[in-house]
Amino acid sequence: MAVAVDESAGSTEPQKDRLRRYAELAVRVGANVEEGQNVFINAQIEHAPLARALTRAAYAAGARYVDVSYRDQHIRKAMIELGPDEALTHTPDWMKERAEALAGAASIWTTGDPEPELMSDLDGERVGKAQMKELTEIGRRHMVERVTNWSGVAFPNDGWAREVFGEPDVERLWEAVAFCTRLDEDDPVAAWREHMERLESRAAQLNELGFDAIRYRGPGTDFTIGLLPNARWMSALFRTATGREYVPNMPTEEIFTTPDRRRAEGTISSSLPLALLGEMVKGLKLTVRDGRIVEVEAEQGVEVVRSQIASDDGAARFGEIALVDGTSRVGRTGITFFDTLYDENATCHIAYGFGIPEVFDGDPGDGMNVSTVHTDFMIGRRELEVDGLTKDGSAVPILRDETWQLPE
Repeated sequence: MAVAVDESAGSTEPQKDRLRRYAELAVRVGANVEEGQNVFINAQIEHAPLARALTRAAYAAGARYVDVSYRDQHIRKAMIELGPDEALTHTPDWMKERAEALAGAASIWTTGDPEPELMSDLDGERVGKAQMKELTEIGRRHMVERVTNWSGVAFPNDGWAREVFGEPDVERLWEAVAFCTRLDEDDPVAAWREHMERLESRAAQLNELGFDAIRYRGPGTDFTIGLLPNARWMSALFRTATGREYVPNMPTEEIFTTPDRRRAEGTISSSLPLALLGEMVKGLKLTVRDGRIVEVEAEQGVEVVRSQIASDDGAARFGEIALVDGTSRVGRTGITFFDTLYDENATCHIAYGFGIPEVFDGDPGDGMNVSTVHTDFMIGRRELEVDGLTKDGSAVPILRDETWQLPE
């Protein structure tokens, strides 16, 4: 079993300072905590050192109160393995009340799973079913209402480093995380502002072009998905209903939109492993007809994906498409992180399930997909060609050899 290790214990002063600066970046740029705001931190138990640093940074930023909750994947495994069927989807009333309290608050969650394949010996169907849907629905409603400024950050640890490098080289993983999050810059905040401006500019480019659809062609992939005229492309620079900016994913290298849930055809293949609900999915391939996933294949972990997309009516349709080119800091590391927060920012990805309300001004209408699921999987690679299709069917190259083709 992985054990929580306090990086500050026995660490050098530079390491202690790094953790402090990392937490400050997550609080001040990621969640962008407002003075007088309540802050909810949700961390894996192995991430306690980061949770403590985030708490200090939040109070230093003027937080009114910081509430920290820890999750333990071994507790979840026991429930899936030994609990009754009703336990898989049960949501206690007190948890729903707590979720409702996030409205108006800031929220930070941590990732960097020390045991990403912990559930691999369990029934994949039960793993996929294990979801607190009522809790998810509250979170989705908050997204639509834009009432929470939130962010996710990773914590390097022995188990995660072992999964990535084959050995528990936590310092090497810290160096990669620092590079990906721009913590290695003299002024990380300024570096983030410059980075987000560049992504915002790319999103504006695609909005001006007004494509009707996006087409992907490459190994195992021949896929076209329709776009919505009222959905804009955007970067992960989000704004609450009151106008407060925040960055929900740190790192982020993508521009994205919500596609038309009704228009998607073809086959699409993953390019990287997907760490999903404590299992590792490899070689994922989806066949899509009339906007719906009709066949799921995988070399490993297929049952958890099939169970997930069968969990509600919208889970088998798409809610997000995202473009990432070869300038991505995550991609430039050459590392497969086995963590979606990082791997989805290494290359192009797509998500089945819930759409992203922030891309719409006003009511999204029937085109946005609604689901209790939102699962990103990576599809980008050097051989992948991405084109924007106009309404008359003309194709405009967007990505070739992971290089952005539109003038910047």
